Amino acid sequence: MKFIKTNWIGIAVCLLVAVPSWFLGKLLPTVGGPVFSIVIGMLIALVWKEKGRADSGIKFTSKYILQSAVVLLGFGLNLNVIAKTGVQSLPIILCTITTSLLLAFVMQKVLRTSGNTATLVGVGSSICGGSAIAATAPVIKANDDEVAQAISVIFFYNVIAAILFPIFGHAIGMSTTTGEAFGIFAGTAVNDTSSVTAAASTWDSMWKLGTQTLDKAVTVKLTRTLAIIPITLVLALLTARKEKLAGTASENTFSFKRAFPMFILWFILMSVITTVAVRFGVPIAFFNPLKELSKFFIIIAMGAIGLNSNIIKLIKTGEKPLLIGAVCWVGITSVSLVMQRVMGLW
Repeated sequence: MKFIKTNWIGIAVCLLVAVPSWFLGKLLPTVGGPVFSIVIGMLIALVWKEKGRADSGIKFTSKYILQSAVVLLGFGLNLNVIAKTGVQSLPIILCTITTSLLLAFVMQKVLRTSGNTATLVGVGSSICGGSAIAATAPVIKANDDEVAQAISVIFFYNVIAAILFPIFGHAIGMSTTTGEAFGIFAGTAVNDTSSVTAAASTWDSMWKLGTQTLDKAVTVKLTRTLAIIPITLVLALLTARKEKLAGTASENTFSFKRAFPMFILWFILMSVITTVAVRFGVPIAFFNPLKELSKFFIIIAMGAIGLNSNIIKLIKTGEKPLLIGAVCWVGITSVSLVMQRVMGLW
């Protein structure tokens, strides 16, 4: 009862932001509901500076609803399908993720910008956009401004990729008789699911390939999503070590239990449940409502993050994160193409 009394106003406000953002995202999927939600939240925050009784619920939403969204994301992963069809793309995925994280680290040092923002941009660019940022932010203890900045950068390059990649793929001579090459390219070089879907569907439409490209791209994308697990675990360990060295850890001794992001364990469990259920004949479509709920939870959480963000500050400090994002994006695209060429995929 106390929880409801303390948090209901803030949660209700986040829902009021999320509902129209959900529908706007359906109308403009290339932009996506999370981006609309975070922008609407930031615009409201310009005039609503003192949150009062809503503050607690907004903070709860930005943290725990966000983690719940990641847990529910596990229901979209059938590990058997990924094992069968995602292995081909695994070397490319490993190389692109490594490249993005290294470039983000180097650029953060060169530009002397926020380490958390650079990490979120690197992870978001290389794994799965907003979902990866949602999973990583609580692990590295990123604040709402850093999350909002990273989401904005990811969105910007998402839109560019969705529009330009089909044209670019044709220009460099990717096969137009099969969706395999471009599907792998879109699945490894475009970061957010909505933009992967948009780019792959465009390629299918351009060359009348049915859903060949889309099926390939989505499978590759799901394989990339699994990288959330080791990446967040490693970041959790590094964060705990950093806090210990800085003397800010809650205890003097390192605790694996404290360092491990428990919501990622639930994410793994949901993936296993999905895999086992499908193995015993449950149609994958059965889990679609939970996947949709995961997306809606992300939209709610992005609204909360927007409400806690300073848009003026984001604009003033946006050049460096955009540059980090550009370097990561070009690096991922280049590595994906080189690896595909080396592997004889196009």
